Amino acid sequence: MGVLILAATSKEIFSQEFNDCDILISGIGMINACFVLTKYLQDHKPDLIINIGVAGAFKKEYILGQVLEVSKDCFSEIGVQDQDSFLNMSDIGFDVDTTFQYSPETNLVQARGITVNTVHGKKEAIEEVVKRLNPDLESMEGAAFMMVCQKFNITFIQIRSISNYVEERDKEKWDLDLAIKNLNNQLRTIINNL
Repeated sequence: MGVLILAATSKEIFSQEFNDCDILISGIGMINACFVLTKYLQDHKPDLIINIGVAGAFKKEYILGQVLEVSKDCFSEIGVQDQDSFLNMSDIGFDVDTTFQYSPETNLVQARGITVNTVHGKKEAIEEVVKRLNPDLESMEGAAFMMVCQKFNITFIQIRSISNYVEERDKEKWDLDLAIKNLNNQLRTIINNL
């Protein structure tokens, strides 16, 4: 089975441990993920693409280092502001896909993600997005990855490891090392079970 692993940064993947797979580093953000993956898929047709990365959790029920499968994700910022309200594209009459989902592929806890251009770090903005979308976690690439895979009709999995909580920014509370270690361990388990 041909497997492609997509990560935003080389820090998130222990490349030497996955030489049985193709590895693609997209760069951070949804535009990079969309462009780099689309370019790759013009010349390659993997059987499965696994998007990995760290993420911030909105809920304290998840622990730092926990790996989740994101089976539903959306572009949280595509829409319009109408005074104090946010309207998504369907609210204003446009038929635009901004939410993507698939049936779970792993035994991991399933999560709802949002994909953002700017990670949340202000109390009022966090409260607004939680009230509007009730996400479990946020990343900067997930929905873009899922959109491209669906358009190319390729099976995919998105897994994320919790590196921090979505709160007022304080990197002292983050645990990137644990998140990345657990992410790679879980990735190896998933690939070994294919």
